[in-house]
Amino acid sequence: MEFVQPIRDKKQIDEMKKVLRKQSLRDWFLFVLGINTGLRVSDELTLKVKHVRNQTHITIKESKTDKDKRFKINGTLRECIDEYIEGMDDEAWLFPSRKGDKPISRVQAYRILNAAAEKVGVEEIGTHTMRKTFGYHHYKQNKDVAMLQKLFNHSAPSVTLRYIGIEQDEMDASIEDFSL
Repeated sequence: MEFVQPIRDKKQIDEMKKVLRKQSLRDWFLFVLGINTGLRVSDELTLKVKHVRNQTHITIKESKTDKDKRFKINGTLRECIDEYIEGMDDEAWLFPSRKGDKPISRVQAYRILNAAAEKVGVEEIGTHTMRKTFGYHHYKQNKDVAMLQKLFNHSAPSVTLRYIGIEQDEMDASIEDFSL
């Protein structure tokens, strides 16, 4: 398994949104929900419309950790949700597959993201890129690694910093102007 990175450049995030939106509303919303909640893609794919319609929070049991997670839906995300689910049935999958009554697979989610990233010029991408992008920008905005650690259910701040690529940024910066 390759190591994936967050998308650090907000312009590239916007370009990804545009490419995905052109492809399909579902693909765009998969990315938007992922980068605004930090949910694992495996947890995103289990959601149905009823889990987000008229809700103030997304409440799930994380598939990886079996821990309960409750995530606030902010105003911006609420607008995206309302636009996306308009006309959808409460029991419908948020990310329906075209092959039967089931959500898209993790592999399909990867293909969707990877194809868009290729068009935009983003490298080292995978399904965890959305989660890492959320974490990276949340940390840059709030500088609160303890809060992010809680949001991610990580065991230690160092795990969180390594996961979102902050350690790598700091190591790169320390070498940038170093020479003997």
